[in-house]
Amino acid sequence: MARFLFVVPPLAGHVNPTVSLGRELTSRGHAVAWTGHPEVVPELIGDDAEFIPVADSVPAEVLEAVVERSAGLRGPAALRFLWRDVLMPLAHTMTPGVHVAVDAFRPDALVVDQQALAGAAVAERRGLPWATSATTSAELTDPLATMGKVGDWVQEQIRSYLLAAGLDPDDAARVDPRFSPHLLLAFTTPALVGDVPVGDEVAFVGPSVTARPDATPFPWEWLDDGRPLVLVSLGTLNWQDGERFFARAVDALASMDVQGVVVAPPDMVGAPPVNVLVRPRVPQLALLARTSVVVSHGGHNTVCEALAHGLPLVVAPIRDDQPIIAEQVVRAGAGRRVKFGRVSADGLRAALTAVMTDPEHRTAAARVQASFAAAGGSPAAARRLEDLVSGATASTGAGAGRGAGEATWS
Repeated sequence: MARFLFVVPPLAGHVNPTVSLGRELTSRGHAVAWTGHPEVVPELIGDDAEFIPVADSVPAEVLEAVVERSAGLRGPAALRFLWRDVLMPLAHTMTPGVHVAVDAFRPDALVVDQQALAGAAVAERRGLPWATSATTSAELTDPLATMGKVGDWVQEQIRSYLLAAGLDPDDAARVDPRFSPHLLLAFTTPALVGDVPVGDEVAFVGPSVTARPDATPFPWEWLDDGRPLVLVSLGTLNWQDGERFFARAVDALASMDVQGVVVAPPDMVGAPPVNVLVRPRVPQLALLARTSVVVSHGGHNTVCEALAHGLPLVVAPIRDDQPIIAEQVVRAGAGRRVKFGRVSADGLRAALTAVMTDPEHRTAAARVQASFAAAGGSPAAARRLEDLVSGATASTGAGAGRGAGEATWS
């Protein structure tokens, strides 16, 4: 039996893929725990999962930044915001808590989300093997390389953080906390990502979407199986940008012979037409099983979950990795792209109609779906993690809990 510690940021889309993987590892006899922030993680992983908080709450400055200052930012400005106001504060404030979690749980390996940089820093400091949980495939395309001075600035932010976390200068120059040299679990496949050069440490395992607890209430009796269902979701972090888009989506759906479920605050949308239901939260995986088409901002989780169900998409990317994911969808033939800030109700209606009536989009979505199934999902990821731990144990002679207590930190 091995012990795996998941290190995750306070972002649902980055926690969700680890839930199915954690349950798969548990079913194989391993011990699993998560460390992160108590406002987000415990609700997603379930009451029966072990959780070790890194802090009492998400830092106030991070919450303020996400809520108040991200609206309207695009391109390099959005990237700078993400690293300066979100990822770097999270990394610095999570580091002590991740050390505490390692001492408490004594893991054999850490599974670190790409946006939970503290997990990689602590693993390197403590001499523990670690795997990257790549909950977005955008990093595989090396977006920083195309960002010029902003990309260089991000790299410098990473090096400065690693030095502050206690790595020596050589290791701080060598380590990229977004990419484990041991194992990178990419929850997608080349059928969606395309032909990108990757090393042997990259494992394309497909989405991890099974066995995720979700008690979100939903009025299932409202659904009419006689009409196609369109799910519209921008992810909760994009609501502040979404009022115009939600209005256009509702107007588009009102004149179509479909049912629509719009995931948004009801007071942001107003009185919807009779064929549209507005809910602040939905049990997404269960609802996708009843859905025909998904309208999304291009968030990696929603895109991959839709394609895992063989559903074509209309994507309206806003910022960060979303334009990259949207381009992957279009290039794979599995959907249409519209401009988030400019699309009209007529334009969105036309895109939806094209996706629903052109069989090529559904055929392409089914092709990606088949590649996801062949990749193996959570069981394939679990096997790679088992190999990581067995390889580390064989090379060091260490047992469970290797590295716990072996380094001092401040």
